[in-house]
Amino acid sequence: MHITLRQLHIFEAVARHSSISRAAGELHLTQPAVSMQMKQLEEQIGIPLLEQIGRRLYLTEAGHELRGFAQRFAAEASDLQSAMDQLRGLERGLLRISVVSTANYFLPPFIARYTDRHPGVRIRLQVSNREMVLAALTDNRTDIAITGRPPDMVDVVAERFMDNPLVVIANPRHPLARLSHVGLECLGEETLLMREPGSGTRAATEGYFADHGVTPTPGCELSSNEAIKQAVQAGLGLGVVSLQTLELELETGRLVVLPVEGFPIVRHWYVVHRRDKRLSAASQAFRDLLLEGSATGKSPPTTGRRKPDHPKLQARKTAS
Repeated sequence: MHITLRQLHIFEAVARHSSISRAAGELHLTQPAVSMQMKQLEEQIGIPLLEQIGRRLYLTEAGHELRGFAQRFAAEASDLQSAMDQLRGLERGLLRISVVSTANYFLPPFIARYTDRHPGVRIRLQVSNREMVLAALTDNRTDIAITGRPPDMVDVVAERFMDNPLVVIANPRHPLARLSHVGLECLGEETLLMREPGSGTRAATEGYFADHGVTPTPGCELSSNEAIKQAVQAGLGLGVVSLQTLELELETGRLVVLPVEGFPIVRHWYVVHRRDKRLSAASQAFRDLLLEGSATGKSPPTTGRRKPDHPKLQARKTAS
């Protein structure tokens, strides 16, 4: 049996997505190339690994067995890469960061500071919702994760580094925008626009309202902070978002923050990594940079920022 490392890598992506096309997209390969690799892998092993029922792929018993091996191999390969990066120091290397969508508003200044210090390190940034970020952490597809709520997993290290205040926003022409104080019970009479299931902001908002016996009328379910802000501007209802996402809208007067009783809800940002993962020098340096602000009480840099499309930043956005 002659199985290549490339075949294992491709098989793990196909198994995780249950899809040839989505795996091809993640790996930047064509669908025929992925299909060919899967066919050759099955020929090497001698038994089917995948079966198609309807339009969906499923793993056979042998496929489940091989997937476990492929995941263990990927973890070992990642540890080997980290060990080699540590020996090379910070002259070069790759840093994989997976962040929830709201964090993408404040992260660029941190990344700019990091690339100024370590210009030889490439950064691969994945922006997603909380569930997908934690899945990337679990599957060892990211080195560092940033989320607004620490995961309930015992095999991770989560460290707080910055506050994350959630506020209620409205169109400036909304009747509540004229008030100097808005009772929480008033929101029970309003339409509230919500993020999609899996969003940390949604979970925090629903939990807070449930604790206080307030049930706003559910409005549109939207998959990003930008969509929430646009819908609120259009007068479709109120929204709850991180204050860190509102700099431009507040400056231009397109949105207002309502003085709602009990708000802002102050959450926190956490930098997370797997407890059993050997952090590379590049990963350790980025973690330390985030924690510098927590130790000094300073905000992230606001001057001398590089543009978000800096050539060293390979941004890949998924459902936020």
